[in-house]
Amino acid sequence: MLLAGVIVLISFAYLGVLFAIAYYGDKRADAGRSIIASPTIYALSMAVYATSWTFYGSVGRAAASGPGFLPIYLGPTLMAALGWVVLRKMIRISKAHRITSIADFVAARYGKSALLGGLVTLIAVVGIIPYIALQLKAVSVSFEVLLQYPQVVMPPKSPGLGQSVAVWRDSAFYIALLLAAFTIVFGTRHLDATERHEGMVAAIAFESIVKLVAFVAVGLFATYVLHDGFGDLFARAAAEPQLARLLTLDAGRDGYGAWASLIFLSAMAILFLPRQFQVGVVENVNENHVARAIWLFPLYMLVINLFVLPITLAGLLHFPAGQVDADTFVLTLPMAHGQEALTLLVFLGGLSAATGMVIVETIALSTMICNDLVMPVLLRWRALALARRADLTGLLLGIRRGAIVVLMMLGYAYYHVAGEAYALVSIGLVSFAAVAQFAPAMLGGMYWRRGTRNGALIGLLLGFLVWAYTLLLPSFARSGWLPIAFIEQGLFGVALLKPLALFGIEGLDNISHALFWSLLANVGAYVAVSLLGVQGVAERAQARLFVDVFRHDGRPPGSTWRGSASVAEVSALLARFLGPARAQGALRAYAQQRALGSVADIRADTELAGFSEKLLAGAIGASSARVMVASVVKEEPLGMDAVLNILDEASQVIAHSHELEQKSRALEVASAELRAANARLQELDRLKDDFISTVTHELRTPLTSIRSMAEILQSRPGLDAERRTHFVSVIVKESERLTRLINQVLDLAKLESGSGDWHSAEVDLRALIEDAAVSTAELFRERGVRLALALPAEVPRLRSDRDRLTQVLLNLLSNAAKFSPAGVGEVTLTLHVQPSALQVDVADNGVGIDAAHHQTIFEKFRQVGDTLTGKPQGTGLGLPISRQIVRHLGGRLWVQSAPGQGATFSFTLPREPAQGAAAAPDRAVLRRTAAP
Repeated sequence: MLLAGVIVLISFAYLGVLFAIAYYGDKRADAGRSIIASPTIYALSMAVYATSWTFYGSVGRAAASGPGFLPIYLGPTLMAALGWVVLRKMIRISKAHRITSIADFVAARYGKSALLGGLVTLIAVVGIIPYIALQLKAVSVSFEVLLQYPQVVMPPKSPGLGQSVAVWRDSAFYIALLLAAFTIVFGTRHLDATERHEGMVAAIAFESIVKLVAFVAVGLFATYVLHDGFGDLFARAAAEPQLARLLTLDAGRDGYGAWASLIFLSAMAILFLPRQFQVGVVENVNENHVARAIWLFPLYMLVINLFVLPITLAGLLHFPAGQVDADTFVLTLPMAHGQEALTLLVFLGGLSAATGMVIVETIALSTMICNDLVMPVLLRWRALALARRADLTGLLLGIRRGAIVVLMMLGYAYYHVAGEAYALVSIGLVSFAAVAQFAPAMLGGMYWRRGTRNGALIGLLLGFLVWAYTLLLPSFARSGWLPIAFIEQGLFGVALLKPLALFGIEGLDNISHALFWSLLANVGAYVAVSLLGVQGVAERAQARLFVDVFRHDGRPPGSTWRGSASVAEVSALLARFLGPARAQGALRAYAQQRALGSVADIRADTELAGFSEKLLAGAIGASSARVMVASVVKEEPLGMDAVLNILDEASQVIAHSHELEQKSRALEVASAELRAANARLQELDRLKDDFISTVTHELRTPLTSIRSMAEILQSRPGLDAERRTHFVSVIVKESERLTRLINQVLDLAKLESGSGDWHSAEVDLRALIEDAAVSTAELFRERGVRLALALPAEVPRLRSDRDRLTQVLLNLLSNAAKFSPAGVGEVTLTLHVQPSALQVDVADNGVGIDAAHHQTIFEKFRQVGDTLTGKPQGTGLGLPISRQIVRHLGGRLWVQSAPGQGATFSFTLPREPAQGAAAAPDRAVLRRTAAP
């Protein structure tokens, strides 16, 4: 049996080792030989993420949901991949502005708002208290279990409502005091929060190794000592129906939606937990160390989780159901088998996991409480007259140390009030959901210039209230401190206000439900208020510095102060908060940086004011530092010349902006025109290739026929006269066809290029139509097609080109004859007199033209005919030429047709009402000019 005294002695000895490491690290830092200037130590310090939750709670969660413990570690692993982008930017910003905490980060981004910093601090404190309680619960339970060695029994529950226990009999109370004292010694020996706690970081890195070794050791014991390796252990578990379900991915009762929520929560936690921000950002020595941390930290998470399932299965196989809490399997397995040394090692590993978290977390929170809650109030409390006190360093250290004690006592109180309402892992998730509320304001502040102070303030407030309503208050109700009806019936008995089914949303686990509603309220308010609001001058300046931090190489471009302070006043101000020795050392460093002989040579200017503000920010926070520096800086009023210069510069900027906008629009228009011209050129190039290909084909046909007939005549001189005459006639016809084709191609080329011959004269369109009918009469007789003319008695004369109009009429009549059925075809040409134009319609009763081809037939070499009878005779240039002619004469040519209903080609020509004969009524005289 391990005596309580022995356990306490070993615990103190271990804490002594940690203190020795921390002391050695601080001494080396004071000597200028840092022991933490190593990317490996930096990565190990980030493993403070692995707390008692990891050491004990992961096994407890695995016992309930199998692989359901994995999302807590998948999130940080995924976020590590973005470490070089997000974490490095946080580090660069924080070093440039001497940021000491998450509250300081948010306050500095949004115009150094004290109110916003205070709200962030309040959320962090309330949100992290359950996490501190988790550590107390884990250490207390493990201590109580260890006292029973070698017997394994369930530890007693912490007292709930209506129960009482003497404080001096409660081990958790002494553990809380011990951790508070240890944290005070570790983290509040110096005042400047931006001075790295190198000894603490070294101790945390050592603790990370201890808890990893302890957990892997018990994992190897469970796998290779109690069983014959992984195969044997998993085979035995698979044979048990109750355990087999833990080997499947769907073992979790909440499904993969819960996985997604937990992965997101843990990804946010690795950035926004105060302790993670402390070790990952504030304590960072070199931002290049992030490069190793982004792979070494996930590797650490992988190794420490390799044995979670084996330990879980070994515990469930060894202990009867319900006899031992699964959260304690890591400790009780070696206890049950008499492994005293391994049991003590496991206990120290759990103690390392808890102390590491508590030390760093409470240091970070105490800094936030001092800088963003207490000091802003005290500095504005005139009755205290702090401005007249020469040295406030003792007060600041006292506030931080007192805050550590208060935080530990609050954690102890939550442990008793609601500690039994959740398992270890669930308590941690409550805190994770709280710190996730920082994500919109911080990430938005780093990457979105439009984010405003009011947007961040309202978003954080709403998100925090929803988190408290849906997660924190239900834990009190489960513990009996609130009526259970609050959970079952909702606030005031309103079903829509049930904290675990808000507004009727059911089917989600508690964490996913709270995360959804809290972030919806947070992000929605942040974005909406920011878009609708207007940033102040300070907000705009800080937004630019944060979002564009890499452009400024991490340094703010100049001071924002307008005025100066005397060196004596600045020295007194720095001494008041930093102490005389540190203040003088800082001023000497400032003088050396500017190549000045001594402190006496320092000039009272805006650079000195900016330096003082940045230095004080490390001690009392950005918002309080701004207030204190403002109390000694003599602001210089703007003179008329300065005002005019500002207005002139603003006018120039506005004019330049307008000029850039105009140029941008002009470039956009020019680009669009160039794109259109390029597309047109490509289309013309395609049409040119098609034209050449088609013309070549059309020329080859008659030439081939002519050549064939000529070769026959040449090779057969004795050919009879009849056949010789036939071949000669074919040669003549094909020669005429070739001539027509060449003439039409040349004619079309002239028309398209605008170089065609035009002869304008007074034209009688009625007479022109009658002449065209006479010219095509022979064609109609050959085809057996009737042609009818419907012409008005009187037609006003036109000013047009007689020959070109005749060409159009002949083309249309010839097409109508060719496409009308032989023997029964009918073509009607009608002339209409309209108020402003003359219209000619040529209608036939042929096969008609599908609507899809109404535009195609006006393209060069394109013909549409009866697919059963083949392609109609002709060159396919008549209609394109006719359309070009009609367009040039100011009219238009189109077709109306449907399959099986014939076709009507129409064109119009503009007329001048004042010229020619009076417009007669549009009464046509129908007469037949051709018959079969």
